[in-house]
Amino acid sequence: MKFGVFYEHQLPRPWSQGSEQRLFQDALAQVELADRLGIDYAWEVEHHFLEEYSHSSAPEVFLAAASQRTRRIRLGHGIVLMPPGYNHPARVAERLATLDLVSNGRVDWGTGESASRAELEGFGVDPAERRAMWREATEQVASMLALDPYPGFHGKYFSMPVRNVVPKPVQKPHPPLWVACSNRETIHLAAQLGMGALTFAFIDPAEAKHWVDDYYETFKRECVPIGHAVNPNVAMVTGFSCHPDGEEARRRGTEGFRFFQFALGHHYVFGKHRPGRTDIWDKFERVRAELDLDVLGGGTGCIGTPDELRASLRAFEDYGVDQTIFIQQGGRNRHEHICESLELFASSVMPEFRAREAARAAAKERELAPYVAAAFERKRAAVGLAEADIPTYEAYGLTVTELPDLEKMPEANRRRFLTFARMRQIMEDR
Repeated sequence: MKFGVFYEHQLPRPWSQGSEQRLFQDALAQVELADRLGIDYAWEVEHHFLEEYSHSSAPEVFLAAASQRTRRIRLGHGIVLMPPGYNHPARVAERLATLDLVSNGRVDWGTGESASRAELEGFGVDPAERRAMWREATEQVASMLALDPYPGFHGKYFSMPVRNVVPKPVQKPHPPLWVACSNRETIHLAAQLGMGALTFAFIDPAEAKHWVDDYYETFKRECVPIGHAVNPNVAMVTGFSCHPDGEEARRRGTEGFRFFQFALGHHYVFGKHRPGRTDIWDKFERVRAELDLDVLGGGTGCIGTPDELRASLRAFEDYGVDQTIFIQQGGRNRHEHICESLELFASSVMPEFRAREAARAAAKERELAPYVAAAFERKRAAVGLAEADIPTYEAYGLTVTELPDLEKMPEANRRRFLTFARMRQIMEDR
């Protein structure tokens, strides 16, 4: 099994001068530490306007910064919001490829559609159409990354003429594709489309087995890849805190994990929010005083001693979970405690899983090989244009109906214009 760290950039109120800067700098330091320790992935979300819960509105910038402070850890978008109201598909392709280039091919491309009112209405995205928008945009971005040139598209939610989208990524045909999965319906969808499943909803660890079984059974029977490659993997996001004293681990980690879930619920389910004024941390503290928050869980078994984490992770490994992703930065969890937990986990728990990983991955690849081949046989492949079908378009400069008044031009500009006109004539004559 592989391991990752996960960032929402949570920042409970009250805020002080420099608190966001410290939050981001601490997160970069943690990713750098995770890279040195051998953690496999660093995942970064994209959210907008979700105060306190997530201040991560430009993940491509954070991941680019992390790429220059690390050498081997993979950099995961967990996720890119794909409806075109958030991100034009060509801009997604350009940013993904650029990040892949500056990181030397370490990008994983997670996708999603969003569900919060703050984000959907903030960007004018119709909630009833977001799934269809996600699917249309994701398929087209994959082709933009893989095809030279991109043959253009006329769709329901965006259209674009033939263009060669550059740069192209290091990883061919494109970085591994994932989709956020919050229920078993989207687990099936991920498998049907050949995408990795980023799962965020486990409270009962035993539920992981059902989700993993559903995913691989569906992948084997029904997969028709949405992209130009498949990524049959299931990752599970869980709370995290590791300490030799289990009670201390829970003191350090449980509150942050529960605030993570409370703030998510505030923005997505039950909250009433005044932008810039609502204090979610204060609401959390008041609710905590009145209700038993055990229902929010204790980190799915990954908050505790090294032995407790080892036992939970062995179960996930047995269930077939490919990657466990740790929510380490939640609520008011302290930077130094996060670093201590990562160091202890890496020295005391991770080695035995790493020792088994290569053999596990190779056996899985052999098992799935015929199903991957069958999936691509079912797919109607997106192909590039024949040479004769690639259109030519002309620059605006010499095709305008009203030519500039050369007599009124400055001498240098006039000479440049006449030179360009002569260049055009020479090329046409040839």
